[in-house]
Amino acid sequence: MKIVFLVFDGITALDAIGPYEVLARLPGAEVVFAGLQKGEVRTDNKVLGLTADVGIDDVTSCDLLVVPGGYGTRRLEKDERLLNWIRAIDRDTKITASVCTGALLLSAAGLLRGVRANTHWALRERLSEHGAIPAAQRVVRDGKYATAAGVSAGIDLALELALELFGHDVAAAIQLGIEYDPDPPLDCGDAARADPKIRDAVLGRVRARDAQAKAQG
Repeated sequence: MKIVFLVFDGITALDAIGPYEVLARLPGAEVVFAGLQKGEVRTDNKVLGLTADVGIDDVTSCDLLVVPGGYGTRRLEKDERLLNWIRAIDRDTKITASVCTGALLLSAAGLLRGVRANTHWALRERLSEHGAIPAAQRVVRDGKYATAAGVSAGIDLALELALELFGHDVAAAIQLGIEYDPDPPLDCGDAARADPKIRDAVLGRVRARDAQAKAQG
């Protein structure tokens, strides 16, 4: 199974690395990190570097495409070279997946029109800009599309795909192997349960950074 992760400047690291830690353990997995060009990309806080093994022009097909999010997606929503590549790869994928605002790239490419999908809760309403149907679920499956909510939800998405593709024992072994057993000290990981003051503060920061990213793009 060939699995391609898109990476780009401004990516949120866990959007890619979380599902990678699961999907790379699938039987027969061949994982490739592809960027707009081969070489290093920097995360959205510019602290961490990730390496694109190849440029997107060197990838013509895969079984599973994973499109992560991050503030770098804002400028990419109008990058026709990238959007055309996503459309071309999607024609032959068995599953096309996204984490967080990676769904906005799938949507901008026209792949989610009429499709139920999710992204980070603070930007969920933007999915409808290109005809997607916002769905407030941690992982949403609709046809061959699999979209996850924000950041950490990518691990859940990857485990669901492992279960779907290879069954209970393989998925369970991977979950145990990475000791994925969340027990957070606070119950505020869902906007619906968070203190309104905290929710509004986070929403304000996200929208401010979103506006900044759009202006820079």
